[in-house]
Amino acid sequence: MFKLLKENIRIALGSIRTQLLRTILTVLIIAIGITALVCILTVVAALENTLSTNFASMGSNTFNVQQYAFETRRFGGGEREVVNPIISYPEAVAFKDKYNFPFTHTALSFTAVTNAEVKFESRKTDPEITVMGVDEHFVVNSGLEIAKGRNFTGFDVSNNTYSCVVGSDFEKDLLKDVNPIDKVISIRGAKFKVIGVLKEKGSTFGNSQDLRVLIPIQVVRSLFTTPNINYTVSVMVDKKELLDQAIDQANSTMRRVRKLSPVKENNFGISRSDDLINKILDITQYLGLSAWVIGIITIFGSSIALMNIMLVSVTERTREIGVRKALGAKRGTIATQFFIETLVIGQLGGLLGILLGISAGYGIATLLEFVFVTPWGAIIAAFVTTFFVAIISGSYPALKASRLDPIEALRYE
Repeated sequence: MFKLLKENIRIALGSIRTQLLRTILTVLIIAIGITALVCILTVVAALENTLSTNFASMGSNTFNVQQYAFETRRFGGGEREVVNPIISYPEAVAFKDKYNFPFTHTALSFTAVTNAEVKFESRKTDPEITVMGVDEHFVVNSGLEIAKGRNFTGFDVSNNTYSCVVGSDFEKDLLKDVNPIDKVISIRGAKFKVIGVLKEKGSTFGNSQDLRVLIPIQVVRSLFTTPNINYTVSVMVDKKELLDQAIDQANSTMRRVRKLSPVKENNFGISRSDDLINKILDITQYLGLSAWVIGIITIFGSSIALMNIMLVSVTERTREIGVRKALGAKRGTIATQFFIETLVIGQLGGLLGILLGISAGYGIATLLEFVFVTPWGAIIAAFVTTFFVAIISGSYPALKASRLDPIEALRYE
């Protein structure tokens, strides 16, 4: 039995080699569909991995009180979008003073500017630095880590010290070749002593998270007098099981701060740290579905092409089939030979499609600065898909070949 199967495989491979051009074209047709499928699934996997990496450090036990929740709310009937008032500094401070839920830490922060220029001695950065006003709880609540030096203390914030914590990119550029701790940098003429350097975070959607300077909140408010500054309140709960209760109390506290009557809806948003990633991951499911739709449409055309080629091969080799049957080959043996040919061509197309798809997906993920991961799910899906394509495309030609009458086949010209 094994020798017969081995002989069938040898004959099938020999037939593929004798029809090399036709085989190459068929493999390319199959590879195109698999490439589209694997490429999109690879990019989706890289996107999901990037989001998980960026948001996992924040944990699932933090939430933000901000102007809007992650979703945009609209009324029906074509009415205008709801516009919530910004969270002002007095409101943010009032919330922090009134919110007394146990095992929580409340941080206030705001982004003052995103195009600041920072100087150190004779060096200066491009005007692309983000300056944020924060308090002593911001670093921990935001899932950031201190790589060198220390974080702000309550003393730094309450006494408005001119100190700062900088992103990791400052060590590579402005403060390279020196120990950044205790060095003095200048922003808009004001001088700040560097007390800490953040651990590298990388980029998210092309925006570097390491080109920022954190400064005590009151100091930043005195330097940047932009009107209508919108503040963010971040709360970390030490015990995850208390998160829902903490959010409920935060909601009622903010309603009191804004003096909302019981019949009025919230004019602010409360978003858990994992809300955004869950919403985006829901969207990536549709991207994966789109990949399957595109892949299936292309692969359907590939399967038709593969079936036609195998039918042509059966017709061209009718006399050969007649000779083999006259020499004692059984129907199952003939069918197996053609079936193996179809499987080999299908798997070659699948393998080429996987290599091209992963390469294209890696290129796109690198271009978009996503964290690339090996898409094992896409690879397995591609192999399974090409296997079923081969079965479907090869069944009828193999069956037709096995049913040929040997006498008629020998007379075939």
